[in-house]
Amino acid sequence: MDGGWSWVIVLASFMAQLLAFGSPQAVGVLYPEWLNAFHEGKGVTAWVGSMVSGVALIASPLCSACVDNFGARPVTIFSGVMVAGGLMLSAFAPNISFLIFSYGIVVGMGCGLVYAATLTITCQYFEKRRGLALGIVTTGTSVGGFLYATAQNELIELFGLDGCLLIVGALALNLMACAGPMRPLNLPGYYLKQKAALVHKDGPLYDKPAAVIIVDSSTTDASSHKSPVKELLISMETGEPGAEPVCSQVVRVIKKRLRPHMDYLHTMAEYFQDRTFTAFCISIFLFSLGAFPPVLFMEDVAQSEGLIEHVALIPLVSIVAVATGMGKLVLGALVDVRWVSGLLLYALTVMGSGVALLLVPSWKSYLGLQVLSAALGFFSGNWSLTSYITTHIVGIERLSQAHGVLMCFGGFGIMLGPPVVGWFFDWTQSYDLAFYFSGSCVVLGGIILFLAALPCWDREKNASAVDAEKQSAFDCDRVASVA
Repeated sequence: MDGGWSWVIVLASFMAQLLAFGSPQAVGVLYPEWLNAFHEGKGVTAWVGSMVSGVALIASPLCSACVDNFGARPVTIFSGVMVAGGLMLSAFAPNISFLIFSYGIVVGMGCGLVYAATLTITCQYFEKRRGLALGIVTTGTSVGGFLYATAQNELIELFGLDGCLLIVGALALNLMACAGPMRPLNLPGYYLKQKAALVHKDGPLYDKPAAVIIVDSSTTDASSHKSPVKELLISMETGEPGAEPVCSQVVRVIKKRLRPHMDYLHTMAEYFQDRTFTAFCISIFLFSLGAFPPVLFMEDVAQSEGLIEHVALIPLVSIVAVATGMGKLVLGALVDVRWVSGLLLYALTVMGSGVALLLVPSWKSYLGLQVLSAALGFFSGNWSLTSYITTHIVGIERLSQAHGVLMCFGGFGIMLGPPVVGWFFDWTQSYDLAFYFSGSCVVLGGIILFLAALPCWDREKNASAVDAEKQSAFDCDRVASVA
């Protein structure tokens, strides 16, 4: 823990996020090319960029379950195939609908698997320096966005849009190499189940399904391992007198099959009973709804205002990516300081992002857009704090499930944000109203989380608990005096 092989895990996870999220983080460079290639509206075309990041986060509960059951290494290998395949398929997209599927859904699912695997394996290998480790790992997305923004711009000039996507897809195959060092500390759930089945199972591993054999009730060892479905079929076939009715047996089998899912939903309900976690989910949704569109539209904003004719040598997307990487490192190191509250730090960065978004319509110069892009990028580095804060709220044992739910909220916000901004532009032919809407949503999310994280709530809770304890002691004294 916190040393030796742990830093190898950090390096492998960093490279995995760089290769997986490089192109999606630099999708703003591809967005004008898709507008010219397919001649669709800005709102419709924005679905491509919003889907790739939205699906990656919405599928977080499913991706976390895959990591829990199969481990980080197999999941990362499979994600490499998905990301590379989706990018290469996008090179042959005949229309925007196919592009939404290939780039948005396929690549998005692969990115979601990489994100869940890298964060989970990093949290398992670190305890004291978990904030710094997560900051370094998540910086991979920012470094990838910076490198891929410039690289994709150059590749489009040399090989065209299709050639660019093919080359980027080939680079994504290196994700399978990044999975090699991800050695699990504990066996994943799937392997534990298989091991338990091999230990407790008597007889051959394979039974030829030639006929259904009804075993005598005296052979308890064999009957104890029959599945509920086989027991139901045997009892229905024999029709023993006094046996449980068929309908009751069907209901019992269904309940047994649905029990794990009901337990999962019950656990989710417990999370939302926590005031802080609920406010965190709302804040993540509003922040994702408003803060992600600038990554996609910032280059188009500069071109629409006539500030530049083409994408600059160092695009605004690259500035956002570099500033985001710096923000992740600084905030990740800052949250490890004992007197710093992770929730309040996150809330302040969210409100800072909202203020920067509200200033975009009033700064009509390219230098102003560069400064605001850097500010937005730095504050967007608060994504490195999500796993740390989630662990602080629910504990390391429930990190995968709770973080998956949290990312699901973020995914819906990211998926809806860019199309809404694009529709605002199609309606008003200006980005001003869209950025006012985005900034207001982000500021509101920061205020909600800031109010929920205030220490006064805990003081009131502790005071009520002390009053209840005093009242209980007073009642006990009265009972004792009466006795």
